[in-house]
Amino acid sequence: MNSRIADSRAAGAPGRWVQVGLGLLLPVTVIAVWQVLAEWGYLSELMFPAPTVIAGSFADLAASGDLWTNFRISAVRAISGFLLGGGMGLAFGVLVGLFRQSEKLLDPTIQMIRMIPSLAVVPLFILWFGIGEESKVLLIAKAAFFPLYINSFIGIRHVDNKLFEVSRVLGFNRFKQIVRLVIPAAIPNILLGVRLSLGLAWLGLVVAELIASTSGIGYMISDARQFADTPVVFVGIFVFAVAGLVSDTAVRLLERRIVRWKDTYSG
Repeated sequence: MNSRIADSRAAGAPGRWVQVGLGLLLPVTVIAVWQVLAEWGYLSELMFPAPTVIAGSFADLAASGDLWTNFRISAVRAISGFLLGGGMGLAFGVLVGLFRQSEKLLDPTIQMIRMIPSLAVVPLFILWFGIGEESKVLLIAKAAFFPLYINSFIGIRHVDNKLFEVSRVLGFNRFKQIVRLVIPAAIPNILLGVRLSLGLAWLGLVVAELIASTSGIGYMISDARQFADTPVVFVGIFVFAVAGLVSDTAVRLLERRIVRWKDTYSG
């Protein structure tokens, strides 16, 4: 029965290359129209340089090594902030989700902190930690903390209470409940939180590097803006967009592998 359902899904689903083509259709069309309008003079060269000009700037930056050096620095910051903030978000989400007392003690304060915009705490972080790596990583961590915290909390609270009753009958201690019951049942929500946290980590990176930095893709964008080098600004924007897409795709592939057991609607 399951094999028939899988076969029918496979028969009705488009092939991998068809899916890739559909995903590329819109951006390729936009770039083509953009190029035509730029060549015909309908777009300002300062505001919207032609895609070929932007590609030339990308090639120059890649050949000089500046692009890869700045991207490596930005990637280390984003990953470090995500691991710090996301890891703490997961830990606090599990803690608050499992214990009602922890929810009453911690959740109101965490929700208040969540409402504070990142831009509002930038001056404070600079005063506390300077303009070094600590302030940047902590800004990224702040952004990455809350999606994983909220989704971990929601995932745990949506676990069927009957499963907890069964675990008590089986004699599971609290650690076994977390490892064998809570985390597997909450993993779809946790992975959603990972995707959202990764996206906000890249956004937090932009904020950190645009305001106080001497390296990274955000600094490259800020430096190009001062000299009205719009193609380099677009190169930085596209690098951020591609990096975010790649990281999100990696988590989605991981999600497919981990939660293969979950029968969901695929469209």
